[in-house]
Amino acid sequence: MSKAIPKSLLLYIFADLLAAFIAWTLFFYFRKSFLEYQQVDSFWAAIDNWNYVYGIISVPAFWILLYAIFDSYGNVYRMSRLNELMRTTYTVLLGSFILFFVLLLNDIHYYAEGYKGYYYAFFSLFLIHLCITLAFRLLILEWAKGRIRKGKIRFRTIMIGSSKIANDLHKDIVSGRNSNYYNFLGFVTVFDQPKTEFSVPLEKFPHLGKTDNLEKILDTTKPDEVILALEPSESELTQKIINILSGRDILIKVIPDMYEILLGRVKMTNVYSEVLIEISPQFMPVWFSVVKRLIDITASLLVLTILSPLYLFTALKVRASSKGPIFYTQERTGLYGKSFMIYKFRSMYLDSEKEGPKLSQDNDDRCTPWGRIMRKYRLDEIPQFWNVLKGDMSLVGPRPERKFFLDQIAEKAPHVRHLLKVRPGITSWGQVKYGYASNVEEMIQRLKYDILYIDNISLALDIKILFYTVLVILQGRGK
Repeated sequence: MSKAIPKSLLLYIFADLLAAFIAWTLFFYFRKSFLEYQQVDSFWAAIDNWNYVYGIISVPAFWILLYAIFDSYGNVYRMSRLNELMRTTYTVLLGSFILFFVLLLNDIHYYAEGYKGYYYAFFSLFLIHLCITLAFRLLILEWAKGRIRKGKIRFRTIMIGSSKIANDLHKDIVSGRNSNYYNFLGFVTVFDQPKTEFSVPLEKFPHLGKTDNLEKILDTTKPDEVILALEPSESELTQKIINILSGRDILIKVIPDMYEILLGRVKMTNVYSEVLIEISPQFMPVWFSVVKRLIDITASLLVLTILSPLYLFTALKVRASSKGPIFYTQERTGLYGKSFMIYKFRSMYLDSEKEGPKLSQDNDDRCTPWGRIMRKYRLDEIPQFWNVLKGDMSLVGPRPERKFFLDQIAEKAPHVRHLLKVRPGITSWGQVKYGYASNVEEMIQRLKYDILYIDNISLALDIKILFYTVLVILQGRGK
């Protein structure tokens, strides 16, 4: 199965648009015919109104935006019908409140039932929209589940484990209700050879190799999911594997031990599923991602516009400082390990890395005089607002590293790959608390602040980091 399922998602969004269109039309007819002091001769006469036209253009778009904010648009084939029923109910309830107070409360028409008419209007809007939307959504989800049951949609899956636990789990899966959900590509072992024979022949469930070569195996097979079926005593190896997987867009499933079950850490939503903990690569709610991205776009447009004289001044100073281009581009590693080109004002002389990648030091003689001033006040970083606008970066997030240094850090601190779960940023908690790093050891020290940022990510924390970044810039505490 491919990473994206655009046709099914487009169908789901189209169904929501159609439901919103039908619901608004029926509500408008109901309102004009039964709640207001108006004589309506026909259905078409009821909707022959400019308020209906304005609503039919704006209301469906409003609903799609609201659903997107509340994380309604994911992989259709992984959605739970019960979860979507509950999510749709409270989202439609909220949306109905918003539409009621924005469009209906101060409407010029008086309701025939007096103030009771407002209650009737709200509940009719809520119920009509909810029933039609749920009908479309549940039909699509039932269709999606049917395709999975028939084996038309299957998720490319690798199992990691070479013990009886892995073998028993595999038997449970292939003989259970969800057998068609998985397209098992093979299994990865801790040892050179499997300790137990799996429940299907190796030609159908091949041995892909050892965990030592996991990254190469992932690059070759490109799985959608990885199931970790390791012994409880292999917890250190489990953490190592999760660190490797964290920088990739892969759903991780882990067998919980009895201790975690007793502590109540294992939450199940599907009665027929195997007892597996899901670790999704999408750890931020969609509403938070949408709001954070809107802030990034708005702020970047403002900075690029308002500070354009500063950009011009800085560019002219770079041109006059030494020979070479005004801008410096460099390949960095971003979200889910994808590479992108970062933009900076050039602060060093040409060929400053002719002997290989090298981090900047205090009083680095590779910097031009103007480059030192730029780095002190971080003026060299301001072209990265273009990276933010493009979607490569965010205002706040772990600073992007070159793969050359990222691999060196991973050898000593494998959890560095957790940073690839989010977009890198122009500034970060590590940048504010620790500053620039001059070597790999300092980068590892700074890493703990960036990991803490991911664990505590919020809009309030982003604002706090931006505030302290401004202080650092004004005080000239850059390198």
